[in-house]
Amino acid sequence: MSETTTGLPVVVIGAGPAGLAAAAHLDERGLDFLVLEAGPHAGTATREWSHVRLFSTWGEVVDPAAEKLLAQAGWVKPDPAAYPTGGDWAVRYLQPLADTLGDRVRYGARVTGVSRAGRDRIVDAGRDTQPFVVHTETGDGREERLFARAVIDASGTWSTPGPAGADGLAALGEKAAADRITYRVPDLKDPAVRARYAGRRTAVIGSGASAFTALAYLADLAKSGDGAGTHATWILRRGISGSTFGGGEADQLPARGALGLAAKAAVDGGYADAVTGFRTDAFERDAGGRLVLVGEDGRRLDAVDEVVVLTGFRPDLAFLDELRLGLDERLQAPVALAPLIDPNQHSCGTVYPHGQAELSHPEKDLYLVGMKSYGRAPTFLAMTGYEQVRSVAAHLAGDREAAERVELALPETGVCGGAGLFDEPAAAETGGGCCAAPAALTIGAAPACADGR
Repeated sequence: MSETTTGLPVVVIGAGPAGLAAAAHLDERGLDFLVLEAGPHAGTATREWSHVRLFSTWGEVVDPAAEKLLAQAGWVKPDPAAYPTGGDWAVRYLQPLADTLGDRVRYGARVTGVSRAGRDRIVDAGRDTQPFVVHTETGDGREERLFARAVIDASGTWSTPGPAGADGLAALGEKAAADRITYRVPDLKDPAVRARYAGRRTAVIGSGASAFTALAYLADLAKSGDGAGTHATWILRRGISGSTFGGGEADQLPARGALGLAAKAAVDGGYADAVTGFRTDAFERDAGGRLVLVGEDGRRLDAVDEVVVLTGFRPDLAFLDELRLGLDERLQAPVALAPLIDPNQHSCGTVYPHGQAELSHPEKDLYLVGMKSYGRAPTFLAMTGYEQVRSVAAHLAGDREAAERVELALPETGVCGGAGLFDEPAAAETGGGCCAAPAALTIGAAPACADGR
């Protein structure tokens, strides 16, 4: 810390799980901080999927430092073996944590830009000794300038979902069809939302846990008294293989395995049809206004009433444009972290040791943590984010030994097919690879995969 940054707080962007955990660790270290949250509550993004149940238990989604802080305020931890919904997580954990942190969490403060005081991204001279300058905007349009000794960006990726187009761009006609497309798992307990999908045909685009959840929800709707005629068309870019539905009973996160089994049951039960090897190129409308999906190979699917696009998320980097980021050109994750999480390379769902060193950028004391640190990689777990911020807080406190010590045990997926190989039919059919028997991976130990990474 230079003389120009002495007395300045660490600014944390985002009052979600990773951001509030970062605040708890900074508090534990005695470091001054300020959390900036664009929304009106803690966990604003988490509340937007409040109806979705996590596949991790309470014991896996509560940060240790946060738990200590909450315990001092009389908070009672929910049953560690129970599975919270997004709403539970926000209301029963994130909001109490933010309340405990008090006025050091500021709501309605959207970060619009971060730079170095008096230095744009071009200037070298004295750069590392200058404080960060953080520009914010309130809901009524007021602007404010804050200064910080370090910046921890935990703003996540929720605001930037991936499009339907297989090339990473919106498919032709996708924007014009916005009235029939959602990029979120529908809340079918909401009467208005339920009426939108009941008795109708819905295309679900995606192959991850969110797609599994949507298929299971639509199948349940089809079985209900008010859902007769509900049907899903599941669109995958790859073929069906042994790994398509996840780890199933072999997954050490049982609820995650159950999601895949529920999706399989939807297909096997006739409530969903799977269309494989389909890369969406365009959306067209039929004479009745329904949507017809057109593939890159010219295939035209039967018309559907609604489309649920669940193709992952990507980081919003616009407000960091004046800073020097070191990001992998493919994943948009920190350069040192990217090869450890790259779904094109790792087929076991493993996460290798990483902390502040792997999260560092050319811009000193800037860190992207939580979901945002993974860029476009889909394999993030809350436990990983908590370990990240523990390491970062230790580093900022000058505790090098603690910052470099990474202690974390993550559950295996029980899946050996590489998630990133979905565009290669041959690879999708093999379903093989390494780690035939699922096991807990202890971070810091050599992985048991044949590729040796």
